[in-house]
Amino acid sequence: MSDIVPLTLIIALFCEAALIAMLVWSIFVPDRRLWPPRQVSWLSQIIVWMPTIAVFGSAIIIGLIQWNALGWPLWLRWTIGLPLILAGNVVVWTAALGIGMDATSGAEAELKTDGFYRWSRNPQYVADMGILLGWAILSAAPSAWIIAIGGVVAFALAPFAEEPWLEKVYGAPYRRYRTRAPRFFGMPR
Repeated sequence: MSDIVPLTLIIALFCEAALIAMLVWSIFVPDRRLWPPRQVSWLSQIIVWMPTIAVFGSAIIIGLIQWNALGWPLWLRWTIGLPLILAGNVVVWTAALGIGMDATSGAEAELKTDGFYRWSRNPQYVADMGILLGWAILSAAPSAWIIAIGGVVAFALAPFAEEPWLEKVYGAPYRRYRTRAPRFFGMPR
């Protein structure tokens, strides 16, 4: 069973490195960006979703195998970790279904500024960060923390790759929205 942990960690770190590289490329070379994809297709969705699913799946597997290896108290793990996971899932799935799975995968759609998008221009990324951190806290697994940190870095970079594209696609309405809603989380202005 312990042989699974290094292999799973390597898979997660490879996927995170690929996602981070894709996002950094898109930030610094926006004319040849990889995110959001120029055209959303089943292939582009696989390219985006497979590493993301691998990161979350790896964190879960490793967290279960190394369950509470850090020896953290139950009250800490269950009162902070579980609510982050639950709230994160409510936000991410509500937001994703609200804009549609194609738009979640980078397709052009209607500019969404209500619901969770009122408090964050990127509620799905914020929620994904919360889920990963919640799982790292709940599982109290050292390798789950490594995966969570890499995932948080990737999800924190994503808006910087995406926002220039949003401004180009939606123009003035997006610029007005950007002045009202914070990038990550906060009270609307």
